[in-house]
Amino acid sequence: MGEPISGWRGRVMSLAIVTKDIVKKYDGQNVLDKVSLSVLEGDIYGLVGRNGAGKTTFMKIVCGLSSPTSGSMSILGADPLTKGSESFSKIGSLIETPCFFPYMNATDNLMLKCICCGIDAPDKHIKELLELVGLQNVRNKHTRDFSLGMRQRLGLAMALIGNPELLVLDEPINGLDPQGIAEIRSLILKINRETGTTIVISSHILSELSKVATRYGILDCGKLVYENSREALEAECENKDMSFEDFYFQITQGDGR
Repeated sequence: MGEPISGWRGRVMSLAIVTKDIVKKYDGQNVLDKVSLSVLEGDIYGLVGRNGAGKTTFMKIVCGLSSPTSGSMSILGADPLTKGSESFSKIGSLIETPCFFPYMNATDNLMLKCICCGIDAPDKHIKELLELVGLQNVRNKHTRDFSLGMRQRLGLAMALIGNPELLVLDEPINGLDPQGIAEIRSLILKINRETGTTIVISSHILSELSKVATRYGILDCGKLVYENSREALEAECENKDMSFEDFYFQITQGDGR
């Protein structure tokens, strides 16, 4: 892991992710502009930002799905961009829409990925994952017949294959109804508490992130404009007598609409 530092609630933690001046350009435009942030081991890090702020681009870089134009990063204590690095193999991710074979059931979709990942004793691993995400009773159902919430749960199970040390979730509650949102929220907290997995989760729904995150980063127009622990953010909002959303709009100079 990374260098031990003092974490939230006084814990001594290691750094799971450190980025330094990450820049990503598309067509000469900065989608990410010198983003430097840190994620502590065991955290649920909430990456906040409106659509187009650069959240998905940043997460793709962290997962190795895209390369930065410039800058450096450390993932789980090592530079993932060096030859022979295994950092990316320790990451599970759910970026954008989860993909499955629609005419295969949940068990077979998970089995296929286990085979691709070289997982030993896949039957036991799959059984545990289905129980963890609450899909054990529909394990033989074709995924084409899954509801959106069930697909998100299966996407989480797919991301957890191999017991990753870091889980990256991009807008996992998008499009869900209130019950689906509550279920995914509870599942994220369960995964973090029961497995100790570090989780980075992005959303533009501030009220939802405030219910799970232990640390926050706010992206605006590709720049990291704020980063702090939940406790520090709550204290700052209390001192200024404003809500989290009001604080966010003040930081990003948004109009609240």
